[in-house]
Amino acid sequence: MESTTDDTRTSKVPLPEGTISVGIGLLIAGVASYAFFIVGKWALGGDKQFAPVSALWFATFALAPGFFIPLEQELGRALAHRRALGQGSKPVVQRVLTIGAIMATVVAVAVLIASPVITSGFFDGDWVLLIALVVAFISYAPAHLARGVASGSGRFRAYAIVMGADGVVRIVLCLLLAVIGVKTAGPYGFAVALAPLAGVGYVLWHGDLRTEDGPAASWQEVTPNLGWLLLGSVFGAALVNAGPIATNLLAGEDQKELVSQFAYGVLLARVPLFLFQAVQAALLPRLSRLAARNELDEFRSGFKKLMKIVVAVGIIGTVGALVLGPTVVKLVYDATLSRRTLGMLAFSSGLYMVALAMAQAVIALKGHALVALGWAVGVLAFLVGIGLGGDQVFRRVEIGLVASSIAAAIVFFVALRSRLRAGATPDPQSVMEAIVDMPFEA
Repeated sequence: MESTTDDTRTSKVPLPEGTISVGIGLLIAGVASYAFFIVGKWALGGDKQFAPVSALWFATFALAPGFFIPLEQELGRALAHRRALGQGSKPVVQRVLTIGAIMATVVAVAVLIASPVITSGFFDGDWVLLIALVVAFISYAPAHLARGVASGSGRFRAYAIVMGADGVVRIVLCLLLAVIGVKTAGPYGFAVALAPLAGVGYVLWHGDLRTEDGPAASWQEVTPNLGWLLLGSVFGAALVNAGPIATNLLAGEDQKELVSQFAYGVLLARVPLFLFQAVQAALLPRLSRLAARNELDEFRSGFKKLMKIVVAVGIIGTVGALVLGPTVVKLVYDATLSRRTLGMLAFSSGLYMVALAMAQAVIALKGHALVALGWAVGVLAFLVGIGLGGDQVFRRVEIGLVASSIAAAIVFFVALRSRLRAGATPDPQSVMEAIVDMPFEA
């Protein structure tokens, strides 16, 4: 279903186009993500047994959003531009599909080449989970491309279906496996791997991904900022998933249950990030309209409002983790984590939110290369932090996460001031890229 807006509708409904649909999709996906860890741990019989599946989860979402969100961004931007001009977009989609197929193949081959190291280091020697990781990465390519088509075409209901169905189908598959008594990790890994295809199949069957013929698309039309977006997205996605991945690598053989417990803490700390997605969905489309009208003062005012909300959510999340975190993680996941660990994880998530909001503003001001630099500095700071953080696994990772977000936020703050002082102004295309620059899954 096509969504359209006009001045009359905007005046009557103060929500940006697609906000309700996307918000519902985000809510479903977020709740399903938390539920998956509860059901998975119960089905497999404990933290140690679930640890390889947890590792697969975070490895998948370190890879897939990092590589495919930039394609979603560029596809959505290019389709929205053609939509505004009244031009068919099928040639654009075909170009991006080609890039996506090449990218998925290259990364999948790289994972297979490194499979002995990955399998022993992440999956306790379980080769089924290694194959599930490859399948998961490939499966998320059509999911992100479908989201790009849906957002660029104004079909936000389809966008929400692709996002929400992923989480729902994952839970359904997991429950079915549990009911029939499956006690090995591999099939649960494939529940993660195959789930994103269900929503894509549904919207494809219902014609929500249809496009019309139009003028030929050049590579420049679909890749003006792809390189920098890709670099920044890969680093950003790696950073937001670095905690559980590093814990898995640093933990000894007798500490594998710690991997799942740390993952529960990370999920709890992501509640503010989940709320940030909802805030972003409501405010950034409005900033896009301000950019289209070249109302720079209002754009700055809107961004300041966004930052105030981000800081407030981060503070509330950190205080909540310190006060209620141990009780909540015990009730929800039957796990034991210290206030320090939960507080540090929530604090690092709050800092990451601040960094991400500034990164989006820098992208809106056409500073794509600076965003890639900022996330790269963040990854470097994470490595330094865990290297200098002492002997305790959790403390090393906590210090690395806080250091990485602070480092990235400093780079983005300097970059934002530099772009504003240089007189850079946002345009609708760059703001749209900023709107979907979210290198993590709820």
